Amino acid sequence: MPSTESLIVANYSFTLIVIGTLFNAITFLILSRPRFRNTRARPTLHYMRTMIILDTFMLYGWNLDRYLKTIHGFYILRYSLASCKFVSFISYFAPQSSAWLRVFVCLDRYLSLSRLHRTWFSDSKHILMIIACILGVLFALNLHFFLFVCYYRQNGTISALSWLYDIYPLWDYVNLGVCNIVPFVLMVIFNSGVVYHLIILRRTTTLQNSHIQHRAISITLVITTFLFLAMTMPSGIAFAFFSDANATLLKFFDSFLYSYYILSFPLYMLTFPEFREECISIIALKRCDRRIQPQARVPLRTT
Repeated sequence: MPSTESLIVANYSFTLIVIGTLFNAITFLILSRPRFRNTRARPTLHYMRTMIILDTFMLYGWNLDRYLKTIHGFYILRYSLASCKFVSFISYFAPQSSAWLRVFVCLDRYLSLSRLHRTWFSDSKHILMIIACILGVLFALNLHFFLFVCYYRQNGTISALSWLYDIYPLWDYVNLGVCNIVPFVLMVIFNSGVVYHLIILRRTTTLQNSHIQHRAISITLVITTFLFLAMTMPSGIAFAFFSDANATLLKFFDSFLYSYYILSFPLYMLTFPEFREECISIIALKRCDRRIQPQARVPLRTT
């Protein structure tokens, strides 16, 4: 019988999946509407949409396995070699990719606020190339999960370890550097520059139009990246160096980490005026459509 603590964590994981999937789907749909389709004017939207997809995938890795294992006694990692490899891969690939996309978002915001003209990094086509390179490099970095991790034991059960090398805690150390430490340093550097230029912008009386249009989205993305650092770093450190620590504390850090991946919608609603206006306009439009009923055509009388 699972402990009360395990049941709470498992049900919280399921809640994150339901709410996160719904919120992220709504966010992606809103960011795909005509108002946000002009990626030439705001190419950062490419990053934002890709991050939403990765954040959703993140909820269906170990987070889903924890719920199924505790409530239903079903182990994704032990169901088949394919599911074992996929869950192990996506649980590292998704957060690493999300972290590095946020690094380049911070770079993009810094360049947009500090330069009068667009740079190479601010071009829509080049951003798509950057996203493809990030995903390609991190896919290659974690490719060994498909090649060497997860295998059948002699008794027929599936092991989520590697038959070639000790993957844990080795890959937790690698993940800490790739997903947390290096992105942390770069985000702090770029965000410091963004905050500095936002302060200068606030004090300036005559503002450049090109800078004004980047201000709101810059504030939003600065907040999201700082939250990313605050909510994902503790879990990375805990599992890399304190994996034998109190299980309750590790589960708390892990739940704290997964909570971040459902925050895009509420954060955008609170800090991104255009996103909020678009969401409200959709709701208002649907209400108007429901109120307006088509009038029945009355046939003309003929004498």
